[in-house]
Amino acid sequence: MYNILKLNEISSEINYILTDAYNVTDSYGAPEGIMLRSYKMQDYAIPSSLLGVARCGAGVNNIPLDKMTDAGVVVFNTPGANANAVKELVLTELLISNRKIIEAYEWTSSLDPNSDVPSLVEKGKKAFIGPELTGKTLGIVGLGAIGRMVAGAVIALGMNVVGYDPFLSAEGAAELDSSVLIVDDLNVLFEKSNFITLHVPLTNTTRSMINSDTIAMMPKDVRIINCARGELVNNSDIIEACESGRVAKYITDFPSGDILNKKNIITIPHLGASTPEAEDNCAIMAAKQLKRFLENGSIVNSVNFPKLIVKKTDYPRITVTCKGNDCLFSELTQILGDELVNISSAKRGDISYILADVKCIAGDIFDKVNSLDGVIKTRIIA
Repeated sequence: MYNILKLNEISSEINYILTDAYNVTDSYGAPEGIMLRSYKMQDYAIPSSLLGVARCGAGVNNIPLDKMTDAGVVVFNTPGANANAVKELVLTELLISNRKIIEAYEWTSSLDPNSDVPSLVEKGKKAFIGPELTGKTLGIVGLGAIGRMVAGAVIALGMNVVGYDPFLSAEGAAELDSSVLIVDDLNVLFEKSNFITLHVPLTNTTRSMINSDTIAMMPKDVRIINCARGELVNNSDIIEACESGRVAKYITDFPSGDILNKKNIITIPHLGASTPEAEDNCAIMAAKQLKRFLENGSIVNSVNFPKLIVKKTDYPRITVTCKGNDCLFSELTQILGDELVNISSAKRGDISYILADVKCIAGDIFDKVNSLDGVIKTRIIA
């Protein structure tokens, strides 16, 4: 029986995946697996029982990855599971950024219902004229699952697309329309784009990537959309640019006190993945990844461990996590000797992860494996 602790409300769809061999609860103190959404785990005491953490979403800023890695805990996320929901919000924000729909709604809502409303509307509507999307250029920073879906959708609307992603895989590039201009210089994207949308994680490199210097490269009246992370944009610089009119509109899914009620800034209360479909998709994907890992040791979509997928045999399986020992594979092979059926390994940074199927675990073999230099965590999967 595997105990799965929920630190947030998670879609009930997981109950169709984590079935008989699982106890899913919101109160168990010694879980093998944890599922969460936005719960902040920085001060969470990691129990020795914990093997894996599954984040129902893409961002993992709420999880202390270094602490988890040092404890041998695999952290999963669900890239792409909420991509369609975010894509639809970006399309909405593109339209409200240039057609002044919110301002128009607020103005009509302020009209006296007893007045000649049709006449007032005809006289007042010219204040809300905005350009069309067709023929304009959208710069997409980050061409992951969301960025690629946005690209396809806006091309269908008649927009041109410039994309930037130094980590774009060959498979990802193949999914893009041939009309997408992929540049290897972010400054080129800034210079060419009438609209810019951000779809990158928050790192030391991407923090405040939108600032006074990069805004100066953009065309006047540029419109910027941020459904990724608030800290990608320097708030002081964007406020100044929006107030001066240098930036026509900034729409962000991450409100903070300093940008509320500022000229040409529209704040949305983190609605990117707030659809029932996205919540279900993320939960299902997270549960499947956690289940695969717990039951056969395979890892996919981990943010701190290497990818390693090996079909489970009928033999017992030993999983070994090690830090900083490049000789682990050969040492483990020697210890297992004739008992070894097959062995696979993968590495990410200084973390090595090995799956070894053995005929039997006899004598002090397991103790010898645990005594190897750098070994963090081991377990046996029957």
